[in-house]
Amino acid sequence: MRENWKRIGLPALLVTVGAVLVLGMAAAPDKDKGKPSSYAPVVIKEDFAAVLTRMKAAKPEIMTRQQELLAMRYDLGNRAAQGVTMSRGKAVQEGVRVKLPAGVTWEQLAAMTPEQIKEKDLYPAGFLPLPHPNHPEGGMLFPKFHIDEIKKQTGRDLSRFDLDFDLPDHFLPEFPPPIYLTTRPDLGDVSKGQLVTTQNHQELFNGILNPKQLEGLRLLVTPFMQQQFNQTDDRRSEQPSQGVSCFDCHANGHTNAGTHLVGDIRPQEFRHRLDTPTLRGVNIQRLFGSQRALKSVEDFTEFEQRAAYFDGDPVIATKKGVNILERGSQVHFMAEMQALFDFPPAPKLDVFGRLDRSKATEEELKGQDVFFGKGRCAECHTPPYYTDNLMHNLRAERFFKPKMVNGRLASADGPIKTFPLRGIKDSPPYLHDGRLLTLEDTVEFFNLVTGVKLNEQEKKALTAFMRAL
Repeated sequence: MRENWKRIGLPALLVTVGAVLVLGMAAAPDKDKGKPSSYAPVVIKEDFAAVLTRMKAAKPEIMTRQQELLAMRYDLGNRAAQGVTMSRGKAVQEGVRVKLPAGVTWEQLAAMTPEQIKEKDLYPAGFLPLPHPNHPEGGMLFPKFHIDEIKKQTGRDLSRFDLDFDLPDHFLPEFPPPIYLTTRPDLGDVSKGQLVTTQNHQELFNGILNPKQLEGLRLLVTPFMQQQFNQTDDRRSEQPSQGVSCFDCHANGHTNAGTHLVGDIRPQEFRHRLDTPTLRGVNIQRLFGSQRALKSVEDFTEFEQRAAYFDGDPVIATKKGVNILERGSQVHFMAEMQALFDFPPAPKLDVFGRLDRSKATEEELKGQDVFFGKGRCAECHTPPYYTDNLMHNLRAERFFKPKMVNGRLASADGPIKTFPLRGIKDSPPYLHDGRLLTLEDTVEFFNLVTGVKLNEQEKKALTAFMRAL
């Protein structure tokens, strides 16, 4: 299936060019040397009012282009699975939502070789990398429900004048998500149904956390300057901004599916869209950062403030107001707090992370057999937390020819982290860039790229098992 290309139009073209000139990503040629640069320009020569007017005018066409791409790739209907909810009751979406190329079934596709699929251009478009709503521009982008709650509680405005979030709410995690603590499992959800911010964290956690952890939590909800949200004229908020906090993406230590572009890849068209991963279970993880070069949550916490908030550009970080955390106290306190966020309860699992046969359904048990057998899932996702803490290269590029998709060059992803599957039904969408909207999509994706050739009953059972994790 070929991507549905449409003419960008003058406003969108202008904003694309403006993004390259203003942000200065690696695709932009250095005028003096005539070659690409990894650095963004420090001195912005376009007046803020002109940028605001230009990007506001271009926004409707850019968002229409992204919505057309999503509609072409996916069935975006709101269809909840019967009897399956997230931890606080939000419906879990069911069914394969990735659209197939005309005239081919999933069974036919799985029977073909990667070379045949590539030659006939039959790789489903929804399995290709998902671009940012405006990939040449990029930057942090939050769902409206989070923007509204932060504005209500704190007065901060996380709206962008140039872009809106793109995925429908029913494919996103529940909001606000519950908080489970490794130190106090007896308390259940300690958030009491609230989004934790600067306004309520003391009220909610004083007496549950120790003073060091409370200070770590305070820093996690405190906004600091960031590439798009700051006080310089090359921001993307209409008014000067106080910045963003860790919890503006990792809401309540989980995720709201806010998106961004990874900062450690150049040029711009190769940068991966980032689906914000949950912080639940950070204590059992050993690889952090989009390229997994960071080996501790302390390293990651410091890296986020120094680099990731600013597209990996320390020069721009200095210009916009980087927050340098003190390693011995602040970084340590924040890391200790993150390590307390636990996975949600899984009452059907035993102490070894396997299904308790007295509590599981027949279909869930069949799915467990597929997971540890024919599906080969457990070769990477090992119990009890269902991760091996390693990187694996799926080599999905075997199935398609490189192509530009709304400013994102769909090509090789390289190695990706084995994310824990505990509590996975609470964390849609899936894969590192959020290209898979449901667990059924995820099963079809891995069935194809790993070549395990599951039948329809095995796929359904496997999905049921993962929902029980």
